[in-house]
Amino acid sequence: MSFAFFRRPTEPAPTQPRERFHEVAGRTLPLRIVENDRARRLTLRIDSGGKGLRVTVPPGIPAREVDRFIERHRSWLEQRLAKVPDRPRVRPGVKVPLRGVPHTIVHEPGRRGTVEIGCDDRGPTLVVHGDRNHLPRRVADLLKREAKRDIEALVDRHTASVGRRAKAIRFKDTSSRWGSCTAEGTLSFSWRIMMAPAPVIDYLVAHEVAHLKEMNHGPKFWKLCRQLCPRTDEARAWLKRNGNALQAIDFG
Repeated sequence: MSFAFFRRPTEPAPTQPRERFHEVAGRTLPLRIVENDRARRLTLRIDSGGKGLRVTVPPGIPAREVDRFIERHRSWLEQRLAKVPDRPRVRPGVKVPLRGVPHTIVHEPGRRGTVEIGCDDRGPTLVVHGDRNHLPRRVADLLKREAKRDIEALVDRHTASVGRRAKAIRFKDTSSRWGSCTAEGTLSFSWRIMMAPAPVIDYLVAHEVAHLKEMNHGPKFWKLCRQLCPRTDEARAWLKRNGNALQAIDFG
């Protein structure tokens, strides 16, 4: 999501702060101001999941012009942020999906810091042991381990189908994209995809593996992607509808 405004070249040009905070729609969000030598206008973006705001500016734009630009588009921000779910923090009693199935987080501090996948009268659970302060990180670590296991197996399967090899597989917590493939063949995935249903995980891996052969989004690419994952269109639609909610979950 973005909005742009062309620069008035006559403004003075003091140095911009790199990051500060901005209050909008009842939220206090980190605001990054990024100078770009190639930028010809101010561009305002909302990070995926509503995690923050970013304004890209030509060099020398004064802070007061950035403030005026954001204020003029306050209603635009409020309308779009209203569609972004609040950032639920991972804590006992909250449900976090694993492969698309909601699991209730249960804290049992009496044992060492592990996480067990289980089920009780509440349904599927994630039982987290150890210090309460480390609970969000331990749930994130579980998702990372599960993502590594599932995704590496899917990469092996799909690369065998296309006759290409991945140079490396990496896992990150990215807000701008779910996956990527470099020209050298390195595949990267957001471990948050482990919260999506299995067909969506399969689609994401198929998508990035298809880039090993077709480094584009042309007809040949999509044909290959659908061959690797017949549920591509369904999975893409699910991710478009639900991706922001997964990005919004706070594991901090």
